[in-house]
Amino acid sequence: MINKTEPESVWDYPRPPRMEPTSRHLRIVHQGIVLADTTRALRILETSHPPVYYLPQADIAMSHVLRSERRSSFCEWKGLATYWDIVIGDVTVRSAAWSYANPAGSYAALKDHLAFYAGIVDECSVDGEVVKPQPGDFYGGWITSQVRGPFKGPPGTMGW
Repeated sequence: MINKTEPESVWDYPRPPRMEPTSRHLRIVHQGIVLADTTRALRILETSHPPVYYLPQADIAMSHVLRSERRSSFCEWKGLATYWDIVIGDVTVRSAAWSYANPAGSYAALKDHLAFYAGIVDECSVDGEVVKPQPGDFYGGWITSQVRGPFKGPPGTMGW
C-alpha cells in the first residue's frame, strides 16, 4: 500500500520482483483518446525500477491496441513478452505496450494485462498525477511523486 506522506524508495523493492494489486486510478490518453482507465491494475515492484503497471485488457480500448510485429523478448521472471502497437486513425505508435500471454509461475495473474511505455503516449497518470517515464528506452516504469530513485535506465545503469 502506498504511504501518501512519504515516497517509496525503489531500493526497498525486492528482487525477484513483487507483484501486487493496486486500486490507484490509472489513465492513459493518446491523440485525445482515452486508451485505458482503471482502478484494477497490477503493479510490479523491482529493485532500482519505478513501478510498472499492468492494466487489464477489459479496461483498455483494445480497438486501438493491436499486436505488434516486433519480435518477442524474454524476462527471466515473467517469461516471453509480446508487444502491442497503438493505432488511432492513420497514426501508429509502434511497440507502445507489452504483455505476457503465458506468464511464468507467481506472475500468472499478468495474463490478459498490458503495460504501457509512458514516454511514447501523450499522457499516463496515477491518481491524477501525470507520470514521468523511466529513463532509457528499455524499461517501462512510471515515476510519480510517490516513488524515489535513483532509477535504473539511463546510460551506464544497465549493469546495476
